[in-house]
Amino acid sequence: MFKPDEIPLFYVIMAIFLVVVLSSFVFYALINMIDIGYVLIKRKPLYRYLVPPYKKLSVSQQQLLQSEFRFYQRLSEKEKRVFHHRLAFFIKSKQFVGRDSLDLTDEMIVMISATAVMLTFGFRDYSLRMIKRIIIYPSAYYSETNDAHHKGEFNPRLQALVLSWEHFVEGYSVSNDNLNLGIHEFAHAIHFNSLKNRDASSTIFADTFKELSIVLAEETELRQRLLNSGYIRNYAYTNAFEFVAVIIETFIETPREFRAQFPRVYAKTKQMLNFNFEGY
Repeated sequence: MFKPDEIPLFYVIMAIFLVVVLSSFVFYALINMIDIGYVLIKRKPLYRYLVPPYKKLSVSQQQLLQSEFRFYQRLSEKEKRVFHHRLAFFIKSKQFVGRDSLDLTDEMIVMISATAVMLTFGFRDYSLRMIKRIIIYPSAYYSETNDAHHKGEFNPRLQALVLSWEHFVEGYSVSNDNLNLGIHEFAHAIHFNSLKNRDASSTIFADTFKELSIVLAEETELRQRLLNSGYIRNYAYTNAFEFVAVIIETFIETPREFRAQFPRVYAKTKQMLNFNFEGY
């Protein structure tokens, strides 16, 4: 046996290393438990944003957002830096493909990506791993999925989101008609993503929608008022996925009217997205 003052330095270093590793593991497990508990109780993530340094956008990309993207215009300077970081990450992490001889432009890539970043801005995990490729057509296109022409779709099997650029632009040209192709299709991707992953934001989205579904199933008067109002367009009642996409379109485009007419549905939609930003 070694005497205390004869223990080789190697063993001392190894002991310290093991203590540090074990302590880190215990600390991580503790933080994870606290985070899970917070999500289950508060229905929002314990934290959202990474610390700097942030990725940056080009001057022209920032100018495009400032002139064309209303949500971005309302953000604080700190929030804009986070938006830049997330947008740069999203653009780099996805493959953008132009079809039918469409020449992809930076404007197309930035505006489409900004839509995804906006909808996930309240999320901690904003990567939307269910999307690998974003395919852009000049206008409506033929889809073999159901042998019909489409303006857009999300294909979870192929991990592809497909958009008609003409109709994407049309969605933003009128900001209060509750019709926005980009928001609609990305909402589908977020919904599918929440069913496949159990990170904090996916859990909040999926569990809160379950709560909303129960409310609408149990409260006949609210459900009937929603159906009769004409405010939520009829396409929402096709299935659960279309309902989610349409109420998110409605939430983003006309939040004040939504809150005034259906405050409980509005509150659940806001909670699903953790959307605590100016105007909402």
